[in-house]
Amino acid sequence: EVQLVESGGGLVQPGGSLRLSCAASGFTFSANAMSWVRQAPGKGLEWVSSISNGGYTRSYSDSVKGRFTIFRDNAKNTLYLQMNSLKPEDTAVYYCAPGERSTSWSRFGSWGQGTQVTVST
Repeated sequence: EVQLVESGGGLVQPGGSLRLSCAASGFTFSANAMSWVRQAPGKGLEWVSSISNGGYTRSYSDSVKGRFTIFRDNAKNTLYLQMNSLKPEDTAVYYCAPGERSTSWSRFGSWGQGTQVTVST
């Protein structure tokens, strides 16, 4: 079965940085585009970033463009999100999943536990 284990979140001050990791198993990781999505308190799922299966193409939401970098290590079945210049608006639970921007995330049924990112003074 698909297993996704997110880690790396925590409490950070505005302007700080975090690196999130996603350990994937149960599917052919290297054959799938991957995304990070997040859910802020009281909000729905928001797509954040995606990367093509080979890592050559990256996409970002307007809200994080220029601050976040998505990358992957297919040999380790691991997806990463480097988050710099963090803002309070980035506070959310962050999830990884196979797919990209146009994926119907509400129909995805194999979410991991997510990792909490809190940006606050």
